Amino acid sequence: QVQLVESGGGLVQAGASLRLSCTASGRTMSNYAMGWFRRAPGKEREFVAAISWADDNTYYANSMKGRSAVSKDNRKNAIYLQVSSLKPEDTAVYYCAADPRYYSGQYQFIREESYAFWGQGTQVTVSS
Repeated sequence: QVQLVESGGGLVQAGASLRLSCTASGRTMSNYAMGWFRRAPGKEREFVAAISWADDNTYYANSMKGRSAVSKDNRKNAIYLQVSSLKPEDTAVYYCAADPRYYSGQYQFIREESYAFWGQGTQVTVSS
């Protein structure tokens, strides 16, 4: 069993930057697929970004390209999501997700069904 705990959310002004963290416990995350998703008020949960623990490949939603970066720290068993130029429409609960299967294609990383383990989420609110 894998436990995921997100942190780093908060209330920020439009244009600010934020770094979200996701710490995994329960086992070493080698070969895991790791993803970030978000759910905005009144909307379905959507893909934000992902990283392959095995080969460091990263994937981003179109809305996040150019202003976000996902990374990992092997020693801390953690992944991070750095987002800059935040907009009010980025307001959402951000979730970390993990799956022990090795994925090689973007189509696998962007689907919620690809992930077996989820964190509780961290709220990000962007004021205008």
